[in-house]
Amino acid sequence: MSESDLLALRAQMPTVATWRLRVAAWVESSRIQAFIITLILLNAVILGLETSPAIMAKHGVWLKIADKTCLAIFCVELALKLVSYRSHFWRSGWNWFDLIVIGFALAPGAGPWSVLRSLRVLRVLRLLTVVPQLRRVVAAFLHSIPGLGGVVAVMLVFFYTSAVLTTKIFGAAFPQWFGDIGASFYSLFQIMTLESWSMGIVRPVMAEFPYAWAFFVPFIVIATFTILNLFIGIIVSTMQELREANTRAPLPDSRAEALLARLENDLAELRKQLRK
Repeated sequence: MSESDLLALRAQMPTVATWRLRVAAWVESSRIQAFIITLILLNAVILGLETSPAIMAKHGVWLKIADKTCLAIFCVELALKLVSYRSHFWRSGWNWFDLIVIGFALAPGAGPWSVLRSLRVLRVLRLLTVVPQLRRVVAAFLHSIPGLGGVVAVMLVFFYTSAVLTTKIFGAAFPQWFGDIGASFYSLFQIMTLESWSMGIVRPVMAEFPYAWAFFVPFIVIATFTILNLFIGIIVSTMQELREANTRAPLPDSRAEALLARLENDLAELRKQLRK
C-alpha cells in the first residue's frame, strides 16, 4: 500500500471512519516503514543463522523465538492494513504479494506442508514492497515485458535454427552434445553463457570439424553480445521512461504524516462547526 492508496481512502470521507484513516496513516508512516524494513533485514539474518547446525544447537531456542516474533509483527501489520483499507487492500498487487509470502511462513512445519514452510525465506522479498527504489526496479521490469517479448521471439527463432543446424552437422559425431534438438538447445545455451564453451565443447568439436569455429564464433557474438544486451537495453530504457514520467508528474500532496495532520485539522474544523 502506498501514499496514493491513502489519498484514495481519504477521498471517501466522510464515508470512511476516522479511526481507519488514522490507522492507515500510522501504518504507512515513515517511522513504521523504517521499522518494518529493519525487521525484514533482521529476519533475513535469523533465517540465515538457522541454516547452521552449530548455531542452532547453541542458540536455536532464541532464534526460533525471534523468528516467530518477526512473523507475528508482520501479521499485525497486514491485519492493520486489512482493517483500515478493507476493499482497497485487495486493489494493490504488492499487498497480495505480502499476503502470499506471509501465508507461506504460516504453513505447518511438518507433513506435506513442510516444503511450503521452507519458503518462509521469501519474507526477505518483502523489501520489494516497502522500499520505493526496489519497487521502481520491479515496475520497470514489468513495464518492459512487452518489449522483451519481441526479443525473446527473435532469440527463440535464432536458437531453433542454430539447434537444427548443429544437430544435422555435429550430431552424429557428438551425440552427447548435439544428438537431438533438445541436447543441441542445452549445449547452445551453455555456449551462450560462455561456461566451459571453448575447452568443454567447441575445441573437441573443432578437432573433428576444423571449420566449426565459423559457426560458433558468430553464434556467440549474436547470442551473447547482441541479444542479451538487447534485454538490458530495453529494461534500462524503460526505467528511464518511468523516471521521466515521474519527473513530469505532479508530486503527491503530502506524505503520511502530513496527511494525518490535515486530517486532524479537518476534524478540528468539524468540531468547531458542531459546537456552533
